[in-house]
Amino acid sequence: MNEGTVTEPVEAQEPVEGHGDVSVDELALAAELTGSGERAASADIAEYALWLGDDALILAQQLGAWITYAPELEEDVALGNIALDLLGHARSFLRYAGSWDGRSEDDLAYFRDEAEFRSCWLVEQPNGDFAQTIARQFLVSTYMLELYSALRSSTDPTFAAIAEKAVKEVDYHRDHAVQWVLRLAGGTDESRARIIRAFGDVWPYAAELFRDEELIDRLGDAAVRPSTLRAAFDAVVAAVFAEAELEIPAGSTSAGGGRHGSHATELGHLLSEMQVLARRHPGATW
Repeated sequence: MNEGTVTEPVEAQEPVEGHGDVSVDELALAAELTGSGERAASADIAEYALWLGDDALILAQQLGAWITYAPELEEDVALGNIALDLLGHARSFLRYAGSWDGRSEDDLAYFRDEAEFRSCWLVEQPNGDFAQTIARQFLVSTYMLELYSALRSSTDPTFAAIAEKAVKEVDYHRDHAVQWVLRLAGGTDESRARIIRAFGDVWPYAAELFRDEELIDRLGDAAVRPSTLRAAFDAVVAAVFAEAELEIPAGSTSAGGGRHGSHATELGHLLSEMQVLARRHPGATW
């Protein structure tokens, strides 16, 4: 996240089909951020930007841990690209959130404590085995695609601009997760058992994504009311589960609480790893 200017041209790579391409030449990286230079309209707008930015940031950190550990080389690349997309979304939202009180995106990513984060519990769930990561990714990307599709109509122009860019990338993220759900469910007895168990583990945390908080009432048309996304989310999940011959998990739902700073125990460990370098060498640049 550290800001800087790239002085040496880097040859652009051929884009992966269905995936956004990135070219880096002689430009300030900060200028790439959607909404860069805008000031948050209110404390509530900044808080909502934290919701969205923290979800993307924590999920990016989780997926980055799979690089060199994924089951095949192509997945190292795919999960790395998805993590970079999410990191870009996080940078845009956190920069916008920080414009309210003068904090930078790095301040918000590396120098907040656990209780100051607003990420949902689903993105905080551990990677587990590859099946659990895919189950979590399928639920999150399905939600994010519905969210960003709706957020493009936000009355806040910065939210609308970020969503316009993000929705194209998250469409790829969901497709990637769907293909793996089908592959694991239709593979060996072991892979099928693992994806069934994985959905059982992560499904209870999906409910938090669709809870309407008081903040949404105050923001009006600048935000997306979470409960309005549930029907479309459920329809996609049902269609994929039907094709994979899986059943919707039954059981209790998690209380959640991430939007208010109450988090799953795993977040503290993740933040310790993510923040250690910045906290040990504050203000360092490279």
